[in-house]
Amino acid sequence: MKSAVALSKAERRKQGKALREKCSRTLQAEWKPRSKSQDIVKLLEESDADRIAGLVPVKYQRMSVSAFTFFRGTAIIQARDLANAPVSGITVQACGDCHLANFGGFASPERALVFDINDFDETFPGPWEWDIKRLGASLILAARDRSFSKTVADRAVRAAVASYREHMAEFAEMKALDTWYAQVSIEAIREYFRKDKDMSARLSQKVKQARSRTSEAVVPKLTAVVDGLRKIKDNPPVIYHVHEFARNFEKQRVKFTDEYKQSLQADRRHLYERYRYQDSAIKVVGVGSVGTRCYLSLLLADDDDPLFLQVKEARRSVLEPPLGRSRYAHQGLRVVEGQRVMQAASDIFLGWARTKEHDYYLRQFRDMKVSAEVETFRPGTLVGYASLCGWTLARAHAKAGDAAMIAGYLGSSDQFDDALAQYSEAYADQAEQDFETFQAAIRSGRLATEPAKEAGLEFLL
Repeated sequence: MKSAVALSKAERRKQGKALREKCSRTLQAEWKPRSKSQDIVKLLEESDADRIAGLVPVKYQRMSVSAFTFFRGTAIIQARDLANAPVSGITVQACGDCHLANFGGFASPERALVFDINDFDETFPGPWEWDIKRLGASLILAARDRSFSKTVADRAVRAAVASYREHMAEFAEMKALDTWYAQVSIEAIREYFRKDKDMSARLSQKVKQARSRTSEAVVPKLTAVVDGLRKIKDNPPVIYHVHEFARNFEKQRVKFTDEYKQSLQADRRHLYERYRYQDSAIKVVGVGSVGTRCYLSLLLADDDDPLFLQVKEARRSVLEPPLGRSRYAHQGLRVVEGQRVMQAASDIFLGWARTKEHDYYLRQFRDMKVSAEVETFRPGTLVGYASLCGWTLARAHAKAGDAAMIAGYLGSSDQFDDALAQYSEAYADQAEQDFETFQAAIRSGRLATEPAKEAGLEFLL
């Protein structure tokens, strides 16, 4: 028998096609509503157990806005549901929380603006179907949130899946290095949407916005000079200081910084050492990340040469089986390695470190980062954006997995598109039912949405 390395692209395509006998493409439409006896609120409570308790209500508050925001904060629910779903058996490095708001633009190391997946908190090896199914369900929920028609929602999912399938077929024919170096650049996106005036205008706006989103640009907004030193400004409960309450903070910070530096490449470590530490504060971010230990660190190479680093707690992935010991000894390393495998270009300051009790990963804050403003989307914008996300996900999976096998399974027909459209609508219905359950838990007082005044005291580095 030939080794996997020796198999040709044509042979791997045949292997992928043969997997349809085990799991047909039409079977991917399957969603069996879970038993009403399953307590999804209990699952949320368990997943939030080790978060900063005083900030968990902020998370629930943000999730309570709509079924779409609820979905964004509950990756664990769909992950548990997908664990029992039919799959082809092809494994990739999965994003783990691949909803449409976790894509965006940012600067490559060469300072070019690229579009890619930008959240890897849940990244973990898993079936490629899990990511595309989460993306599909999020598109339906986003369409409903914008009061778009059922037809528009269906078109958006089909656009994402068709784009994924068609681009995967292209990546399957590329050489390994060409796939590895492939990027979804702004220039390529402009060409892709050259006939779409709305998308073209939005792209131009985002490119202009990206150039203003740098460490230097946010200094006036986020910092102030206090007693001759530049400090991050408090804005509770979103930004606030706590390290003055922590014992041995400086000693812990130095140890943490040394470990982080060792995680960087030698040349990047040399660059990092040009900066000196100034200040740090808790910075509440996103929806699903609220309550985890996330903070902002300010460094200066000179008085007018700042660097902001975002330090995020890395917890066990929702894709990892809940029972038993984690296969990863360091969750920050899990995030960084997964991100480097999936992204076309990763932040030069991407690294990891650990404290006594928690794992973290670090990256630049607002390094030309821009994201889609879903609340301003028109029907056509959502469909176009969906196709862009499908293209981007195909590139990530092709880099992180076997494009030829996936392409062989998908084929050239729209059978898989039909199946995912059906699944996405059915799972969006389930998510809306879960949202109603969540709202009932808030009304009953089981879940609180008012943050505690002493929340910051619970945060220790």
